[in-house]
Amino acid sequence: MTARDWVGPGARERLDLLRATNTVAVVGASPNPARASFFVATYLLASTDYDTYFVNPIAAAKGETILGREIYPDLASLPVVPDLVDVFRRAEETPALVDEAAAVGAKTVWLQLGVRSDEAAAKAAAAGLSVVMDRCLKIEHARFHGGLHLFGFNTGQISARTTLR
Repeated sequence: MTARDWVGPGARERLDLLRATNTVAVVGASPNPARASFFVATYLLASTDYDTYFVNPIAAAKGETILGREIYPDLASLPVVPDLVDVFRRAEETPALVDEAAAVGAKTVWLQLGVRSDEAAAKAAAAGLSVVMDRCLKIEHARFHGGLHLFGFNTGQISARTTLR
């Protein structure tokens, strides 16, 4: 596989992956509310039925939590096998994370927006894992479940009509 040969799953396949998922591990999850991973963590806990776990070795070593939930140092430390591993790490770190996900028995590796690694995709395919790259799990879930607004969140507004006062 040469650079940029990988073609990701289409919308139907991504929906099927999300429907088959019960357990999510967010790797690179941050306890900092300003980080995208924290926003996604909030969404996963509040708006999905996924059993969600957080992985961050530095935060775990400090004993930090995310939204009152324990942070684990690595995938092998989780009390369950995650169906889907949502990755908030640099692209060069993803091939090793694919190896870790395969070693624990995960089924899908999902690389967040802006993260793409053809090497990781090739490793995932060789290990029998599904892989999604350069897509946000929160946006995709909301998109398929009617909660996506132009800016990636649900405004709760039913009508496009505005009220002028």
